Amino acid sequence: MYQYILKRIFLMVPTVVGAGAVVFFVMRVIPGDICLVRWVDYGMHYDQEVIDICRNEFGLNDPLHIQFIDFMTGILTFDFGISMWTWQPITEELRVRFPLSLQLALMATTTSILIAIPLGTISAVKQDTWVDYVVRTFTNAGVAMPSFWLGILIILGILIFSQAWFGEPWMPPIEYVSPFEDPAANLSQLICPAVVAGYRYSSVLTRMTRSAFLEVMREDYIRTARAKGMLRKIIINRHALRNAFLPVVTVIGMELSFLMGGLVVTEQVFNLNGLGRLMVDSVLNEDYNMVQALVMVVVMVFVCVNFVVDLVYAWLDPRIRYR
Repeated sequence: MYQYILKRIFLMVPTVVGAGAVVFFVMRVIPGDICLVRWVDYGMHYDQEVIDICRNEFGLNDPLHIQFIDFMTGILTFDFGISMWTWQPITEELRVRFPLSLQLALMATTTSILIAIPLGTISAVKQDTWVDYVVRTFTNAGVAMPSFWLGILIILGILIFSQAWFGEPWMPPIEYVSPFEDPAANLSQLICPAVVAGYRYSSVLTRMTRSAFLEVMREDYIRTARAKGMLRKIIINRHALRNAFLPVVTVIGMELSFLMGGLVVTEQVFNLNGLGRLMVDSVLNEDYNMVQALVMVVVMVFVCVNFVVDLVYAWLDPRIRYR
């Protein structure tokens, strides 16, 4: 087991380095110059000396291989440099926004799991019955319904309900509040976007759970257990669910990783200053350093989550650790 863990850890290093190389060179190929964007006025007049100072400040005049070495060294030391737009340390920007995105991703993933696993299992057990049709309709609605539309509906519902019940409209706090400082304010701010994102991704997870469970229920060992007269409840809980979870765990891991930087629309609707919103702002401002840092943060989240998923695989199926 320890050899399996060490093997997976060693595989993380070339993955991060390869992703960093791709991100670095792609950002250098994209046209645009942050120094020109920052210092050129509307009359297209600029001082070349100012532009040169800006480029020297960010190391843009250094040879490409020197820039790449500095970039990879910064990743290893978690020093992503200075934002080209705000001139503030990128680490400070991430420190403010990362907890919000992480908590929202965890809450949305938890919501998705709480919805998808029971519904997917029930849908498979009650295949081709009215229960199955209701669950499939529910999941299809989640896939087809845009996140921003569902978010707007929830906001309108809160406003109407609070106006009718309390006599005045209520809205959650705008500024992010840590759950360690004020759990109630934190929950009131993130519960709605977590439900919106969780419902959408639960639709995919429910269908995956249903498909995996149906496939497992057709296996020979399930048929043998039935022939021996084993109770259906025991077959499902002891034999079917654990094996059906393997593909489901993969989807959960990908979902959690994507939610760290992919909730741009949800963050805009609920006015949350997370990593997704910061990514959009950085792209619009041509802030190469910030975009590189954000992409690498998402890459490292993907790598770490995949590592945890591999460990869960080994726990669910002990045969995997010997491969």
